[in-house]
Amino acid sequence: MNYQEIINRIFEEVKQMPDKGKVASYIPALAEVPDSKLGISVCMNSGEEFSVGDADEKFSIQSISKVFTLTLAMKMHADEIWKRVGREPSGNSFDSLVQLEYESGIPRNPFINAGALVITDSIFEGVGKTKKNLLQFIRSLSGNSNIYFDEEVADSEKQTGHRNRAVASFLKSYGNFVNSPDDVLDVYFHQCSIEMSCNDLSRAFLFLANSGIQPQSNTEIVNKRQAKRINALMLTCGTYNAVGDFAYYVGLPAKSGVGGGIVAVIPKLLSITAWSPGLNEQGNSLLASKVLELFTTYTGNSVF
Repeated sequence: MNYQEIINRIFEEVKQMPDKGKVASYIPALAEVPDSKLGISVCMNSGEEFSVGDADEKFSIQSISKVFTLTLAMKMHADEIWKRVGREPSGNSFDSLVQLEYESGIPRNPFINAGALVITDSIFEGVGKTKKNLLQFIRSLSGNSNIYFDEEVADSEKQTGHRNRAVASFLKSYGNFVNSPDDVLDVYFHQCSIEMSCNDLSRAFLFLANSGIQPQSNTEIVNKRQAKRINALMLTCGTYNAVGDFAYYVGLPAKSGVGGGIVAVIPKLLSITAWSPGLNEQGNSLLASKVLELFTTYTGNSVF
């Protein structure tokens, strides 16, 4: 199958779409990114790589970072983590506090903000060490030592993250937070600010397309069972409250972020990242969603 030809075709089709969505404006540093940006990257378990457009340009990965922190938490705590967070789709906005109250401070899943904060709390080893460990982990997965936090974005999130502070305080009040909310929030705002390209992300997610083993180094990142479960959570919870539509149109485990990136995997075959900063009403990139829909349509490959 000629993947380069397929993504070239998709790129030309999608970039002509008149509606590109709306760039996230509630984080001021993200509002400046042109909505004309579009990148696509495919990395195969076999080592082949294909890309088109702005696939080498770095952007704020935002909630895609939650997959990396969840992976670290599962490595550190195994199934113990599920005593603090659930595994079900939320059906509500990713920053909602509603469910936390009637579910007694147990977030519905690790990819909504409340669940992600619990996960970050679970891997917390001090602000500096946690941030350093996270960067080192992502650099090793992507094979790129030049991945950093965007301090401007992190500060922007800190200045506007009032709802996340409320969520963290709510979790603390229910006893589902071990560390200082302010310290964990500092790490959380920084993890969301990490800058990566489509190519970086596709390489970093390859272990989830290869039963937990990073193909480049043949290193086990998580075991096969854990990789299966991370993929299951991405399929059912990875695209906010649009997981049903995403599964219907795309049919792949995926994780999105309000920076406009979406990473998806086809187990035993490849990982694919698409990036365009304009979002739909659910907070997923409008054009990246279309890219992935066309990719599974033209290749005939999905998990279904």
